[in-house]
Amino acid sequence: MGLTSRSVLVLAVVAALVLLVGTVRYWARFAAPTWRAVLGRIGALLATQLAVLCVLGLLANNYFAFYSSWDDLLGTGERGAVSVGGQQGGPEPSPSAVAVASTAVGAAAGEPPAQPVQRLGRAEVDSGGRGREPSRVGEIQEIRIPGPSTGLSTDGYVYLPPQYFQADHADRKFPALIVLTGFPGDAKNLITRLNYPGTALDLMTSGRMQPTVLVLMRPSPALPADSECEDVPGGVRSETYFARDVPRVLAASYRISTGPKAWGMVGNSTGGYCALKLTMRHPEVFPAGASVSGYYKAAEDVSTGDLFKGSEQRRNEADLMWRLKSLPGPPVAVMLAGSREGDGDYQRETDAFEAAVRPPMTVATASVPTGGHNFQTWSRLLPPVLEFLSRHLAP
Repeated sequence: MGLTSRSVLVLAVVAALVLLVGTVRYWARFAAPTWRAVLGRIGALLATQLAVLCVLGLLANNYFAFYSSWDDLLGTGERGAVSVGGQQGGPEPSPSAVAVASTAVGAAAGEPPAQPVQRLGRAEVDSGGRGREPSRVGEIQEIRIPGPSTGLSTDGYVYLPPQYFQADHADRKFPALIVLTGFPGDAKNLITRLNYPGTALDLMTSGRMQPTVLVLMRPSPALPADSECEDVPGGVRSETYFARDVPRVLAASYRISTGPKAWGMVGNSTGGYCALKLTMRHPEVFPAGASVSGYYKAAEDVSTGDLFKGSEQRRNEADLMWRLKSLPGPPVAVMLAGSREGDGDYQRETDAFEAAVRPPMTVATASVPTGGHNFQTWSRLLPPVLEFLSRHLAP
């Protein structure tokens, strides 16, 4: 019986009910002040609670598609190779886009100057035995990123590649990727669970990825609310923070290029939706983006509140399928990465999105045969995603 099958869920519910009824029915037998009775009471309570937790866990897993099978849950079995398809080339920026990009990342007239990031500490790079020297493995800095135009601020990490510290590249400026977690997420998971810096280091060492700065962040700068990377009328301006403030502040703090192809975005789950949406809405800043197990329409629930303040137009503009069907295609290259089976409606919705893309926008895909909405699935997809983005970025 499969992990997500109805039979497993029914069996778990029946087992929980039997244990609950049995505990109530025979509780009096465990009332004696003996060690056997005490152990009986403890065993009955633990068994009942464990059974209830199993039912709740199965219900949550079936709803959110965290794990698609027993092998996915236990990390066993044959996982299959990652498949990459679609268009690998992307549109070239027009001369007007080059001019817009320099303004988008640089300071605009009358805008407050970009404040530098606040450095809070360092984290260790999982270098695969290459040592700790920054000129060999790079460096991870924990930072706080202010938003001069929005007043927002959030903590995250920046990974500087080895070349950043090498004398031969002392005057070089680098492209950069904003990497977003799911919601609510923890930016540290991008290091400890997904290991973006270590994966990027491996790819750069093998020549499959150009030296790139990674900016590792949560998708909402206004926790505990989930802003879905929107500028909420009269509220938090998350879209402007990510598309305007973050590139400006990072470019002012590190040797990061402000060129028209210098910045990209990638994220998983909510972060994937944000990366795809901001790439489509701000091609002058992000010419390339990637969504890993992301969705295509802004969530609206108790964590988001009223994002659109009754505006159907704003709601439509946050629906990426609506944008493809109703607006001219943006000159961007995107990659959609996920599992073909095991992650709810992901594959069906991704197929529909891919079919709706029109030039000058281009789309590529990366997929695994099966996998749930979890770190194991996303880790397998990182190499092709980072390679794709590297091909579309330039200092």
